[in-house]
Amino acid sequence: MKKISRAFTVENDLLVDLTFHRVPVSLLTEFANKIVRPYYAGNVNTAVQDLLRKALAEQDFVLSRITHIRKHGDMAK
Repeated sequence: MKKISRAFTVENDLLVDLTFHRVPVSLLTEFANKIVRPYYAGNVNTAVQDLLRKALAEQDFVLSRITHIRKHGDMAK
């Protein structure tokens, strides 16, 4: 059998299964009722992926603002 060697260069190439431990049922129920059902048609997988992407984008924005302020100082002085 021929071995194929391939580097994973695209984020979507490697998918992992994710398991949560010791998450309160009440939190999952509220998440399902308030977020997953109305905005993601009941698809928890899509909801979690989207919310992770949004959290990362928000973090990038915050860090860029901090970097900008440090780099340029307080312009209001």
